[in-house]
Amino acid sequence: MQSKADIARNWLPRYTGMPVEGFGDYILLTNFRYYVEQFAHRFNCDLSGEHRPMQAATNAAGLSIVNFGIGSANAATVMDLLSARRPKGVLFLGKCGGLKHSTEIGHFILPIAAIRGEGTSNDYMPPEVPALPSFKLHKFVSDKIVGRHLEYRTGVVYTTNRRVWEHDQEFLKRLKSLACIAIDMETATIFIVGHHNEMARGALLLVSDVPLTPEGVKTEAMDAKVTKQWTDTHLDLGIEAMTDIGTKGEPIKHFTY
Repeated sequence: MQSKADIARNWLPRYTGMPVEGFGDYILLTNFRYYVEQFAHRFNCDLSGEHRPMQAATNAAGLSIVNFGIGSANAATVMDLLSARRPKGVLFLGKCGGLKHSTEIGHFILPIAAIRGEGTSNDYMPPEVPALPSFKLHKFVSDKIVGRHLEYRTGVVYTTNRRVWEHDQEFLKRLKSLACIAIDMETATIFIVGHHNEMARGALLLVSDVPLTPEGVKTEAMDAKVTKQWTDTHLDLGIEAMTDIGTKGEPIKHFTY
């Protein structure tokens, strides 16, 4: 295997158990097996990768979903491996911590940008390059949210490679000074690696905790409540948007220099 394309074509099936040709033109990404299981159940399609690092499924309409795990390194890996398929659009359905007083658990966030605090994306683009979604993809997702009469927020998300930071008061002060709307571990990486690989990409985040206060730090009970009340709607929005964008959305172009 002499090229990145050779490696990606070999490793995408190795990681997911699904052949490259089994993936559709549009992809949903998630950190959670529950989303993939629900997708497979709804569309009565096979779930691949049962004993692999990632699980995946593709429905009859050609929409795929992949659970790539947690963290920026895994986000970069899946975006590199998907370059073997060269999908027309990738939407990340992730969870995040809300950082504003007006942001509550259960709110949806459509980030306009992400701060690259994770470090992984520096291997793909210089630090000065902003981590941005594909505008036309986000515009279409926004229309779907509004069409369901749901509220959502926009703003800048901070992406970190730290998991246990909620106790760190200096880090919390820095987050407040950056005026971010939310924090997660994948969005900036997906935006930058997607740009590097010339893939249209976006993220629809679900606020699952409000970690600036001790009582707002995510617990198992809180996460179970979020899953029960809001994740099905989260998945609905992703499915609807990425199913329709190929026929109803504006063409998405990736400009090169």
